[in-house]
Amino acid sequence: MSSKLTLAVCGCGSRSRTYSNIAMSLDGQFEIVAGADPIASRVEAVRKTSNNPNFRSFTSAEELLDQPNLADVMIIGTQDQYHFSPAKKALELGYDLLLEKPAAQNISEVKELAKIAKKHNRKIVLCFVLRYTDFYSKVKEIVDSGKLGEIISIRAHEGVEPFHQAHSFVRGHWAKSADSTPMIIAKCSHDTDIISWLMQSPCKSVSSMGGISHFSNEHAPEGATERCTDGCPHAETCIYSSLRYTTDRERWLGMVYPDPTKERETQEILDWLSVSPWGRCVYKCDNDVVDHQQVIMEFENGASASLSMTAFDAGRTLEIYGTKASLRGGDAIKQQFETDIVIRDHNDGELEKITLPEPEESEYSGHGGGDYGLISALNGIINGEEGTSSSLIETSIDGHLIGFSAEESRRQGGVKISL
Repeated sequence: MSSKLTLAVCGCGSRSRTYSNIAMSLDGQFEIVAGADPIASRVEAVRKTSNNPNFRSFTSAEELLDQPNLADVMIIGTQDQYHFSPAKKALELGYDLLLEKPAAQNISEVKELAKIAKKHNRKIVLCFVLRYTDFYSKVKEIVDSGKLGEIISIRAHEGVEPFHQAHSFVRGHWAKSADSTPMIIAKCSHDTDIISWLMQSPCKSVSSMGGISHFSNEHAPEGATERCTDGCPHAETCIYSSLRYTTDRERWLGMVYPDPTKERETQEILDWLSVSPWGRCVYKCDNDVVDHQQVIMEFENGASASLSMTAFDAGRTLEIYGTKASLRGGDAIKQQFETDIVIRDHNDGELEKITLPEPEESEYSGHGGGDYGLISALNGIINGEEGTSSSLIETSIDGHLIGFSAEESRRQGGVKISL
């Protein structure tokens, strides 16, 4: 058993609270010693989770980082546009990092963080949680075994899910790329990381196209009000109605409501929606990130890959085409074949079906169990006991490079970008 790691939490939002909860469920592996956030109730939530009488609370990242090193690892769960600065300072103070993706707002900052970590002999573990799921771990095992032969092409698809798109990328924190990161980075850096991880060859060029096709004012139904709480005639039928935060979509509310620990009455939620960004009509917001995008990648080993992202589907699907066999897996395949992975042998045409154990239902099952898998692996990664599958920044830069280059290509009308 590795020695216990102490954790300081910089930014106590939904992701950091999830990681903190999981860390404290792993008996004896972690101790949470500090937390910082401008919203006091979020720090208080982490303090309660820590069960540490000596826990130290701070009102900002700057206040926390003005202290000498307080822990072995700093969890950085601030908003996308504020990853680089606290990460840089934390590395210089001697922290290893669990850094929420994306690592920074541009590839230059990502590369600089990797250099700073190397200079100070620190580790940065990026929160590419899909690597730690049973599904993608099994796919990686199959690819590395050579069972598929040489990989010729990969096709990945992500359906963001319409209400998720509305919540996060139309009304929410990631609605404007200047205030966060482009959609292909904010949401799909998981996918570009997985493609790069499986391909094991540098990407040499990228082309991409996409845009906003639905979430704009011209698609607002007749009579739609500025806010769903303003008596909108479509409030009961619109799938994006913010009134759903009081019913079947309440789980999304817990990620953005000011006090995550407070019991919420319906009228209190409606009052909050009447002034909050999450109460706006989805067709009358100031969003500028895409609701669909296609990315085509070319790799130095001669292979290719494609990624499709759309707001108008739900779940991830993966197809890998090798010289010996092809692999299909993910949500769409499970619906069709009632199994997780299907491998077709090119020689005899036989289908091999691989069904993975169903993950236990728990509050820690997010991202297909990847949240739990990441934190379960963190102690070993920091202590040098994990292998090359871990998402250390030096093994995860290529996915970032693909994503940022894809956005550059999209903005230039799909022009080919050489990496």
